Amino acid sequence: MKIKDYLKKEWKGANETGLLLLRIGAAFLLLYGHGFAKLSTILSGQEIHFMDPIGIGATTSYYMAAFAEGICTTFLIFGLFSRFASFILVGNFSVVLLFHIVSGDGFDKMEIVFFYLLSFVILTLTGPGKYSLDYKLFGKKTEN
Repeated sequence: MKIKDYLKKEWKGANETGLLLLRIGAAFLLLYGHGFAKLSTILSGQEIHFMDPIGIGATTSYYMAAFAEGICTTFLIFGLFSRFASFILVGNFSVVLLFHIVSGDGFDKMEIVFFYLLSFVILTLTGPGKYSLDYKLFGKKTEN
């Protein structure tokens, strides 16, 4: 097989597998890196020290971030309520990105924020794909 033919070949299920890997990869990395710690802090009753980027109070901001990074990522891993969960995460990372921009942070601090934001924008637009609980429970929705 020629390289040109190999690169042009359309792989059956590749798009669905790509969405699965993006969904699980981004969600798991966020859950493991941030979500578990936030949920553990809440469940242990520790005092919350957090910023107040949108003026709703540090505790409320922390609970919202914990919901996004702990609960919504779990939904995404299983592909359940995926568009809702990824939309919440887009909002979360929009606030985080804005906070870093206003703080004058360089690209090195914002790089991972861009990655997460882009990943969750893509998942909000595409949905979770065929390999998800959303697909199994609710079936495929088509637009006319």
